[in-house]
Formats: sequence, C-alpha cells, structure tokens
Amino acid sequence: MSNAHKRTRRDHATETAEDYVEAVAEIIAKNGECRVVDLAEFFGVSHVTVTRIVARLVGEELLATKPYRPITLTSAGKRLATKSRKRHEIVYAFLLALGVGEETAALDAEGIEHHVSPATLRRLEQLTESMRDESRV
Repeated sequence: MSNAHKRTRRDHATETAEDYVEAVAEIIAKNGECRVVDLAEFFGVSHVTVTRIVARLVGEELLATKPYRPITLTSAGKRLATKSRKRHEIVYAFLLALGVGEETAALDAEGIEHHVSPATLRRLEQLTESMRDESRV
C-alpha cells in the first residue's frame, strides 16, 4: 500500500473522533451539556450509532460519560476538539478568501480539514492572511 493510501486510511480512522469531540464541545458551549440525543440530532444518525461511537471514544479516553449522564470531554478530547476546530477555521477562511460561497466553503471545509497535512495547513493559513492583506490595500 502506498504512503498516500496509508495516510488516507489513517485520516479516515480519526475523522469520526475529530467530528464527535468537536460536536460535543459545540453542543456543550451552546446548551451547557451534551447528551446522546443531541449528537444523534446533530449528525442525523440513530441513538444506537451515537452510543456505539461514544463508547469507542470513552475507550480512547476522548469522552467521558456514565449511564443517564451527560457526555463530557476529557483533557485529551478538549485538545483534539480545539485542534480540529482550528483546522476547520483555517480551511474555511482559505476557501472564503478564494471566493467560494459561505455554504459551499462550510461543506468543503468539513471534509478537507481531516485530510490536510500540518505543512499544507500552515501554508493555507499564510496564503489566507496574505490575500486578506492584499484586499485591505
């Protein structure tokens, strides 16, 4: 298997974890707590799907919960949520700077953010800032 394929498979493996911790952080910020029903609604999936993924992420020490209690982020989950949100914001801002519409940029950023390397992400951030500087002149 080529390095590109290995990286894509690895990225796909972490994509769900990143999406879930980011969603938990967002829901907690909005509602003060996060429950399975909130995540099921957020992602448009069944309670069973959310329960299975939450159990996996509890095992990976990214989330914490007990029966009939809200879902919380562990320290590692908070770090991953912050990192994921930052990557999303950088990609989204870059797409907007290119002239992509807000709705399309939001949808595209959701996929791109999981597959962009740190080096490319830094370059996107630099280019976005450069494009913003040019538009101010």
